[in-house]
Amino acid sequence: MDPPTGPKGILERLDAGEVVIGDGGFVFALEKRGYVKAGPWTPEAAAEYPEAVRQLHREFLRAGSNVMQTFTFYASDDKLENRGNTQRFTGEQINEAACDLAREVADEGDALVAGGVSQTPSYLSCKSEEDVKAIFKKQIDVFVKKNVDFLIAEYFEHVEEAEWAVQVLKTSGKPVAATLCIGPEGDLNGVSPGECAVKLVKAGANIVGINCHFDPETCVKTVKLMKEGVEKAGLKAHYMTQPLGYHTPDCNRQGFIDLPEFPFALEPRILTRWEMQKYARDAYNAGIRYIGGCCGFEPYHIRAVSEELEPERGFLPAGSEKHGKWGTGLELHTKPWVRARARREYWEKLQPASGRPFCPSMSKPDCWGVTKGHAELMQQKEATSKEQLKVLFDKATQNA
Repeated sequence: MDPPTGPKGILERLDAGEVVIGDGGFVFALEKRGYVKAGPWTPEAAAEYPEAVRQLHREFLRAGSNVMQTFTFYASDDKLENRGNTQRFTGEQINEAACDLAREVADEGDALVAGGVSQTPSYLSCKSEEDVKAIFKKQIDVFVKKNVDFLIAEYFEHVEEAEWAVQVLKTSGKPVAATLCIGPEGDLNGVSPGECAVKLVKAGANIVGINCHFDPETCVKTVKLMKEGVEKAGLKAHYMTQPLGYHTPDCNRQGFIDLPEFPFALEPRILTRWEMQKYARDAYNAGIRYIGGCCGFEPYHIRAVSEELEPERGFLPAGSEKHGKWGTGLELHTKPWVRARARREYWEKLQPASGRPFCPSMSKPDCWGVTKGHAELMQQKEATSKEQLKVLFDKATQNA
């Protein structure tokens, strides 16, 4: 069957029961490629290195993504100027460039463009609701000007800030999705996933779910709790999940940023493509129809999601041209013992080795226990001083 055609909107697709496949983690992927700096995690590359962002969009499109999410994560001016970050571009310049790139690639296939906003340093520093909403409004103005297809409020640790974002996004008249970066324990103020979802739906979100901070298994579990809460409240919504591409069974409430391996030594935790297929099936069986990825997800992971959901979608992505399902391409290998791996049973049962003889199976997360309003989370425009770093280094040593 050929892929569906026509510019159907996000809600039209979800209302019809279609599977919508998201993309992956642009910030982490582009950091590995040399276009994003770890630490600020800001998306200047959309304006500075557009060819890199364009190519990554195309790879996700080829892998089966139905949504080209604008590379606008943390593209608010208060984040771009935070802690001495060199600001060569304004938030408006970055957001406009990101919208143009996403639209260019989306028009090459059956994809929609989603403009995204995320949590702000201003909220962490206890700025007013009015101040925080003004930051979102400035970003939304660009998305409306560029006529994106729908909007996403993603990566929020506190449901209150996510509610504020949704309320601003709704003024655009476009469909709104809202995803929190929380686990089953709830947001950083202890609001349960079910209650969080109800708050987001009441604020105006059409789609609710989870992104980032936790692995697929944890995120699917959390979305199930959100779904239960929404249904118990007699409300309706669509559901989405865009988890990490890493195994994080040892994470606490703050997720993978508390792991000692974050962010430069997470590779041993990467899910295989076969584990991604299991994730896609588990998410679908949980009633989730917007299925994508976040940090750690590469295009081949999204291709695995697309291949697992081929029966429901009715087609394979273009990228499957170079990939035999369940390793069948290995039938062409010169070595007989590798040809013997050209079967589903082999890859489903494999327990990959780490290659590190003394590597622990899990880590002890940092547990500083600070969140919005704590003195250590107050943000500043000035670069972090050596004196400030020494305090942090000393505390980390004490907590080890």
